[in-house]
Amino acid sequence: MHKFLFSVLLLTSCLYAVPTDTNTTQTEDINQTLLEQKREQVRLQRIEGLKKNIDKTVEALKKEGVLWQKAYSSYTTYLDVAKELKSVRKKIEKLSKSGSSFKAREELTALQPREQILANQINLLQGEGNSPFKHLLIPDELPETPEVSNPIAIFTALSYIKIIEGKVNEYLQRENTLREYVILLRKKARLSAELHLLTKDKDDEKTSLEDIHKLTIFEGALETVRKTSVVYAQRVDTVETQVQKKINSQTLKLFNLGIIVLVLFVLFFLAKMAIKKYITDNERIYMAHKILTFANVTLIFIIVAFSYIDNVGYIVTVLGFASAGIAIAMKDWFMSILGWLVIVLGGALHVGDRVRVDKEGMKYVGDILDISLLRITILEDITLTSILHNRRAGRIIFIPNNYIFTHMIANYTHVSLKTVWDGIDILVTFDSNHKKAIHLAKEITRKYSKGYTDITRTQLNKLRNRYSLKNTNVEPRIFSFIESNGMNISSWYLTNAYATLTLRSTISSEIVDAFNAAEDIQIAYPTQTLHLNNADKKMPDLPPIDEEEQSKIQW
Repeated sequence: MHKFLFSVLLLTSCLYAVPTDTNTTQTEDINQTLLEQKREQVRLQRIEGLKKNIDKTVEALKKEGVLWQKAYSSYTTYLDVAKELKSVRKKIEKLSKSGSSFKAREELTALQPREQILANQINLLQGEGNSPFKHLLIPDELPETPEVSNPIAIFTALSYIKIIEGKVNEYLQRENTLREYVILLRKKARLSAELHLLTKDKDDEKTSLEDIHKLTIFEGALETVRKTSVVYAQRVDTVETQVQKKINSQTLKLFNLGIIVLVLFVLFFLAKMAIKKYITDNERIYMAHKILTFANVTLIFIIVAFSYIDNVGYIVTVLGFASAGIAIAMKDWFMSILGWLVIVLGGALHVGDRVRVDKEGMKYVGDILDISLLRITILEDITLTSILHNRRAGRIIFIPNNYIFTHMIANYTHVSLKTVWDGIDILVTFDSNHKKAIHLAKEITRKYSKGYTDITRTQLNKLRNRYSLKNTNVEPRIFSFIESNGMNISSWYLTNAYATLTLRSTISSEIVDAFNAAEDIQIAYPTQTLHLNNADKKMPDLPPIDEEEQSKIQW
């Protein structure tokens, strides 16, 4: 600052001085000196500014392109290690030829571990020597294109598109990062070159040359990445277009299949409505609905299977080999399905029928609620079986359909026959008028079962066209048997299969009242008669007991 003020004063004094030749020369020298000082000052200021900009650029380079910088560092490390290893090996070779002096052996011993360490480092850095950015320049391989052959594969294809788009975006992001890094490198190289021109320093010259060399390498990498990204994006677009065509084709196929399934549902719904309109029997309506539902599901399954199976013969072959294992593993299921077909086609059981199932000593009597593909659902009712055996009622019993092949299933209401025979046993004494008892029991049972008798007679006449009926007698039947405690009057009559206990209770009460009202009929029950002979016979006299024996008895 003082120099600058002195220069200003000197220049001012020169302006008021008398111009002479000597003074002119001195003035020119002063101006030249001042100009050089000013230039030097500007140069120093510029150098200081360049150094600050270089420092800022270096800090920015540390933040940008970390992956690229690491790859370049590995590359330079590989070159340095390779160069050092080459030098070490030359020294080892030279020492090996020089002789066996103590100093040579000592130096050779020190160099050999160093050679091993450098060789290991070379192995770790293998692949960095040919190209500093080999793994960054080559984009990731695209996964294998998925086959879109079913609706589920659509989601896989959409996920595949998302994956490959992510790979492209990742590579483009890699390119953008490299571009930003190259821009910073160009700036640093320009600043380093300008700094070298101003300082003429060898270190600055070396730094400038290194920056230019580094910039050349990174610009080459950027050009490679730019071209590769274009080709890679085009390839991904092509693959994405192909996959999208498959998705569109499969979506259209699924849409057409959905229309077909919807039409089938509408047709079967109309068929069910027609059945409900022209058939009045609820059991037949229910069974027809079950058959239509099964046929609808089966038809839809066949359509879907043939829509998505290209090679049906292959599937048949696979199923042929797997049929044995499937038959063993799913034997009960197959038998239940076969049982369902037998039930539906044979007509042995219907929804609403009252049946009894015997299984391992247990007896279940109830009404069929449903006949599905695998099982029969029964609602257990209060029956004589519940009273005498189970002491339980109201349970939902599930019977596998395959039981019709292996267990006893009795149908109380087969086809139109809704009545069953029920019997009541009453014992009368041997001295009772058992013929009168038989007559009374017959009159009572005939009176209360007359309606069911007429209904059964009509139903049996209808069954003659379907079965060979030998005995069609529907009148009440009374039998008498000799029992250990009296004569057993067994009364059998027809009653409603769903309400046997009600009529049984009524008839039992009427028979008991009729027998009690008759003087010559006595209801028998287990009794014992005690006959005593020689009741006045005295007990024999016992010998007297002495005091010693009496004391023992007391103790």
